[in-house]
Amino acid sequence: MTGEPNSGAEGHWRALERLYSSAPVNSKFASSLEVTGEGAARITFDITEDVFHAAGAAHGTVYFKMLDDAAFYAANTLVTDRFLLTTSFNLHFTKPVRDGTIIAEGRWVSGRRRVFVAESRLIDAEGDEIGRGTGTFMKSRIPLSGLPGYAE
Repeated sequence: MTGEPNSGAEGHWRALERLYSSAPVNSKFASSLEVTGEGAARITFDITEDVFHAAGAAHGTVYFKMLDDAAFYAANTLVTDRFLLTTSFNLHFTKPVRDGTIIAEGRWVSGRRRVFVAESRLIDAEGDEIGRGTGTFMKSRIPLSGLPGYAE
């Protein structure tokens, strides 16, 4: 999944990054998306106390959101016309996190027609894996070109 993408792929990837930034839910999180290549995406997220559960660490919803988003965007790099939908997602928590910047790395695994499988992992500021997930995503009937943020 390395090599020089053509300008069409690069344009699609930048549009996916804009789409992520424009989603209303993402205004609630200090996060940013970078599409790093075909089938690959990275989300950077700052953990602050406003995402803690009662015991003083990041709530599982943060893990799910980052893992789902990273896998979703990795898969959607392969689809230039339609928005994907998450149909299932399995995640594993391996370590709590209380502060710092965490990275979600998403990677497409299989599927190129209607259903896609992608995986993701969360890495904390010390470089430790703190969570991992695998998702299944399906092409929707929603055209990407009609979504605010996708088209400039």
